[in-house]
Amino acid sequence: MRLPERWILASTSPRRQMLIQILEHPVEIMPVSIDETPEPLEAPAACAARLAIAKAMAAAQQAPEALILAADTVVELEGKILGKPEGIPEARAMLRALRGRSHAVHTAVALYHPDRHECLLEVATTWVKMRAYTDEEIEAYLATGDPLDKAGAYAIQHAGFRPAEEVTGCYAAVVGLPLCHLARALRRWGWSPPAALPERCQIALQHRCLVYPEIFPAPNQPD
Repeated sequence: MRLPERWILASTSPRRQMLIQILEHPVEIMPVSIDETPEPLEAPAACAARLAIAKAMAAAQQAPEALILAADTVVELEGKILGKPEGIPEARAMLRALRGRSHAVHTAVALYHPDRHECLLEVATTWVKMRAYTDEEIEAYLATGDPLDKAGAYAIQHAGFRPAEEVTGCYAAVVGLPLCHLARALRRWGWSPPAALPERCQIALQHRCLVYPEIFPAPNQPD
């Protein structure tokens, strides 16, 4: 069974829109609105997975003939979910809490195939060690407005802040879309990825990836 020609990304994130272009297939952007409130006692990775699936199914209701791609990113610090800050004070508190410490970033990708009535799910978990940035650096970053629409109040790739000291796992997942995980799921439905997809992802993000051979092995190797 072939993939539908029409692909939809259920996200308005500029970072996800940039990364999805590496797949070299036309993708439409469709914003969806769901309740992103974590459920009581919900594990952070499970929350990301549930929300990604909910976004995919919401988009499928609007475009029932299309292949739907959706994602959700959750930042976890000591078991607590750090969502998007509601304002500057909360963003400041998050950045201070993360400073000099390690935390997990869970990004879930959900794909819905309308003919199969099937939803594939991939969850990438990356560990990030933050550097000991100063209060002055925090204030300068807050002044850009960038933290306000980011889970955990930061963009790992922000050129003026660069908050991470060390990343263990998929860097693209922290940016918002674990491209190799997405491509691996699509390959289960018979899709052939463009040549050198992992290398192109690294060029786009200006980050050397050490984990992609395990996540997205060459076609002649077992997944």
